Amino acid sequence: MARRTMPIVTALVTGAALLLTACGGGGSDDSSDKIEGAGGGSEKSKSSAPANPGEPDVSLPSDLKVEFDSSKSSDPRHAAAQENAENYIRALNHGITAQDPKDPAYQFYSLGNATRYAQKQIKSWVDDKWTATGTDSYYRAKTDKVGTAGVLVTMCRDQSKFYGKSVETEKIRHTKPSLDDYQEFRLLMKQPKGSEKIWKVLQIEVEGRVKECRR
Repeated sequence: MARRTMPIVTALVTGAALLLTACGGGGSDDSSDKIEGAGGGSEKSKSSAPANPGEPDVSLPSDLKVEFDSSKSSDPRHAAAQENAENYIRALNHGITAQDPKDPAYQFYSLGNATRYAQKQIKSWVDDKWTATGTDSYYRAKTDKVGTAGVLVTMCRDQSKFYGKSVETEKIRHTKPSLDDYQEFRLLMKQPKGSEKIWKVLQIEVEGRVKECRR
């Protein structure tokens, strides 16, 4: 488990009614975290530069890997939503390792509170002078339709090999594996509209100590 992990966010997605409202709200700056976006391919290297023109750099240092299982929905819309949910997570890690709370990568893949969530997480690492190393794993992804313009992407996370590293000393903070390593991420994705081309994150909920996510 990392020296610093993304804090558990609760009460952001309390049910279908809230999710539907969030999707209908577009890019509003309300109290819900939101996710939109669909761009880079899932086959993209975990530490590679963006494959398509216009996408931000989400490359990572050689000592950090962000892994996702390769399964994707047969529904093109759901697959695109899942792809950019993954890109948002890659971008968040990119911001941590770049030590930049205003990194453009996560802003490209998010809206509203999802943008503020990423900025807050990155800033907490930077303020404490920590960066990330190891392997951050996501798996058992599934997608569900929400309203007429939203897709909910759910995935498990294993951070038992994801560690914090001191920026000043490069000392790695190892911790013993525990149930704290297993989380469930729920990412509400908003469908592109008009001239928009990618799905983006509208809302994010992270639940900790999820026994069902153990591998």
